[in-house]
Amino acid sequence: MTRLFRAILPLMLGLALSACSSLLFYPQPGQPFTPQRAGLQYRDLYLVAADGTRLHAWWLPAKAGVAVKGTVLHLHGNGGNLAMHLGGSWWLPEQGYQVLMLDYRGYGLSAGEPGLPGVYQDIDAAFAWLDQAPETRNRPRVVLGQSLGGALALHYLAEHPQRRQELKALVLDGVPAGYRDVAQYTLGGSWLTWPLQVPLSWLVPDGDSALDAIPRVAGLPMLIYHSLDDAVVPLSNGVRLYQAAPPPRVFQPTRGGHVQTFADPVWREVMLRYLEDPRGFVGLRRLAEVPNPENPQ
Repeated sequence: MTRLFRAILPLMLGLALSACSSLLFYPQPGQPFTPQRAGLQYRDLYLVAADGTRLHAWWLPAKAGVAVKGTVLHLHGNGGNLAMHLGGSWWLPEQGYQVLMLDYRGYGLSAGEPGLPGVYQDIDAAFAWLDQAPETRNRPRVVLGQSLGGALALHYLAEHPQRRQELKALVLDGVPAGYRDVAQYTLGGSWLTWPLQVPLSWLVPDGDSALDAIPRVAGLPMLIYHSLDDAVVPLSNGVRLYQAAPPPRVFQPTRGGHVQTFADPVWREVMLRYLEDPRGFVGLRRLAEVPNPENPQ
């Protein structure tokens, strides 16, 4: 038995016993700052999942004086907490979209430990809050899922057809096609696990991955963003999801880092135009039309 194998064997056993949730979720506790730093109005919310887990969320109302166009449920990626993902939706209130940002169990100020399938109860709690909130009554609903949040959204919506029917559209940004893809990338970042990143990643259950779920969300319009420059979740993931998605769907290639899409006003404008007519929008289809932030000319 080699020294490397002796070092990795306990890790392999530990991953198998923990269902490998540690490879998918990287929560950061606390709240380093609030939307007030970005000049946004907000409200702290506390939701309760079906198993009793207390969850923290932010409610960002539409900017005062701006007509409300709809409500966006923002499901963030697998690292950090709400504060680190404010860049995905801070711009929406000014455009008339009110936003519910949810921290999954174990993230930020939310109680519990993150893992599958518990996080699906967290998403269910967010929908339940939207059902009761007077601000959302008779308003179109949209889900914005970034990175792992998009994969979670797809599986949840595949399992809850009634929720699909309530949505005007689903916007995906930098979403991994499979949970094993996420695990392999994570394992590849450490010298200890790099040699066995492929076999170890196969310990991760992939039955509720985005690629498995996306064919089952028929009838829900989807806008799929993916960056040509994404070094975390390669572009091939977005292409595979687009190919597997039932129409109507739009694939929008972008530029920039992983889930940095909405740092560029071009992609913010694309989403706004898409939400005006999710079934008729075709996007910027030619790569020649995609701006390159390193070469604006």
